[in-house]
Amino acid sequence: MAGAGKRLIPLLDRILVERFVPETRTKGGIMIPEKAQGKVHRGTVVAVGPGARKENGEHIPPAVNVGDEVLLPEYGGTKIEIDNKDMFLFRDSEILGKWAK
Repeated sequence: MAGAGKRLIPLLDRILVERFVPETRTKGGIMIPEKAQGKVHRGTVVAVGPGARKENGEHIPPAVNVGDEVLLPEYGGTKIEIDNKDMFLFRDSEILGKWAK
């Protein structure tokens, strides 16, 4: 993960997120079919852009940092592939929240 964040630096208020992988087996070992798997709305922030700017040039820092676990919207984000991993680019305003550590 750290390698991807060092190679791709998001611009402005964009945030690079790696979604958590959905569970494919239950605790008892039963396989869950792909259609029955719920969509994962959590992810880990891999890289963060420098933030947006107001019209007067004032800097607005992003609300999340690298390593934060965030709550993602059901739809949205731009899917990209880095090192055979699916990553998503979101704007800072699209992130719904972050989990407290």
